Amino acid sequence: MDRWAGRVALVTGASAGIGASIVRRLVAEGMRVVGAARSVDRVQAIADELKGQPGSLLPIKCDLTKDDQVLAMFARIKQELGGVDVCINNAGMSINSSLQEGTPDQWRKMLDLNVVALCLCTREALASMKERGVDDGHIIHINSMGGHRIANLPGIHFYAGTKHMVTALTEALRQELRQTNTNIRISAISPGMVETEFAERAGMSKAAAHQMYTQNACMQADDITESVIHALSAPRRVQIHDILIHPTQSQI
Repeated sequence: MDRWAGRVALVTGASAGIGASIVRRLVAEGMRVVGAARSVDRVQAIADELKGQPGSLLPIKCDLTKDDQVLAMFARIKQELGGVDVCINNAGMSINSSLQEGTPDQWRKMLDLNVVALCLCTREALASMKERGVDDGHIIHINSMGGHRIANLPGIHFYAGTKHMVTALTEALRQELRQTNTNIRISAISPGMVETEFAERAGMSKAAAHQMYTQNACMQADDITESVIHALSAPRRVQIHDILIHPTQSQI
C-alpha cells in the first residue's frame, strides 16, 4: 500500500458498515480519502475520530442518485484535492420485496443507486485519472454474492438482478480499459452476508435483522476491507478481477 500514500480515494456510502470500515483503513494507510454519503454528519464523526492518522478524510454530502450532486462532488474533489486516483463504489441498497409484490418506484431506487450511480462515479473517476495522466488508478465495485447466484430469498431478487448487472459491468469495463491500453485496473469484491445496517435499511426491523445475523453465519465489515486492500496492493501487472467471499460456515 506504500505507493498509495498521499493519493486520493473516493469511497461512496461511507457513513456506516463496509464503507466506514474502508474509509478508516485507507486513512490509516496514508491516503487522502473522500467519504461520500447522505448522512454526512456520520462521516464527519469518523473524520474527527481519525484526526492524527497518516491520511485524512474529507466528508462530502452527496445523494448519489442525483446526477448534479455527483458532478458537483467531483468538481469539488478536483478543486480541493486535484482528482481521484481510486474510486470505491460501495454505496448500494436493497428493498425487501418480491418480484411479485415490488413496485416500479422500488425498482428504480435500486437501479439508480446500485447501477446508474456506480456507472456515473466510475465515468467521472476515469475522466479525472485521464485528465491528469494517471495510468495506475483503480476502480473497485463492492458487488455481492447476489451478483453471481440467485438465492431462494424472494425479498432480494430484484437487488440480485442489479448486482448481476454489476458483475457484467465489471467485465465490460475491463474490456474497455484494455482496448485503450491503460494500466488503470477494475476489480470487484462480492461478499456474502455481512453484519451491517444493510438489512434494516432494506426494511427489516432491528429485531428481525439481529435474529438473521445471529442465526446465520456472517462476516464483519473489516473482513471485506481486507479484500479491498488485497486488490489495491496487488502488483501493477496483476488485476484482481472479482473476489467472492463466503462466511466459512455459510449455508446460503
